Amino acid sequence: MKIKVCGIKYQDNLDQMVKLPIDMIGFNFYAPSSRYLKAPLHMPSDTTQIKYVGVFVNEEIEVVKEKIEEHQLDYVQLHGNESPQYVYEVSKIRDVIKVFSVNGSDDFRNIADYEDAALFLFDTKTPQYGGSGLKFKWELLQHYQGSTPFLLAGGIGPEDCPSLYQVNHRQFHGVDINSKFEVEPGRKDPKLITQFVRKYQELYNTNLNNT
Repeated sequence: MKIKVCGIKYQDNLDQMVKLPIDMIGFNFYAPSSRYLKAPLHMPSDTTQIKYVGVFVNEEIEVVKEKIEEHQLDYVQLHGNESPQYVYEVSKIRDVIKVFSVNGSDDFRNIADYEDAALFLFDTKTPQYGGSGLKFKWELLQHYQGSTPFLLAGGIGPEDCPSLYQVNHRQFHGVDINSKFEVEPGRKDPKLITQFVRKYQELYNTNLNNT
């Protein structure tokens, strides 16, 4: 399972995160967010296993291009109402993670139109663009029948490892964790994240040994 930690905005916290057994780190470029990254951080160059993700909401493509270069982004995460054509255009520049807000089965309609994205991300539908700390009903994932791998987001906390391990979907690729692992908006607790990763690995190893 891949682990994406989203909403980092402090240099010292980034320096902590790159030492953890995680796969992606997200930076929020949506100004109304409490996790908005105002100024560039120094991206450590010796952490090739970690990919950097920029989160955007209905942003101009030229601005996205500027942030890609300024912050050395590996992925662009689109969290707004971007069109399939917009996703296609951005995908020619960087791999795209397209976010879909989920509340019911109808929210999985028309997803096939976005398969230029490298990954989908399913988050809880709220008036805001993510970071709500709320879960949607994970059984709704059965309505997704596409071929693009997805990340699961929305209120995932340290106690959710057993439930996540039970998610049985062939395109389940990993999780996006955020508010439940925070000390404050934009600052994550490295101990909580480490415990979460270790617990999931223990479940995996136990299952492997029992098969």
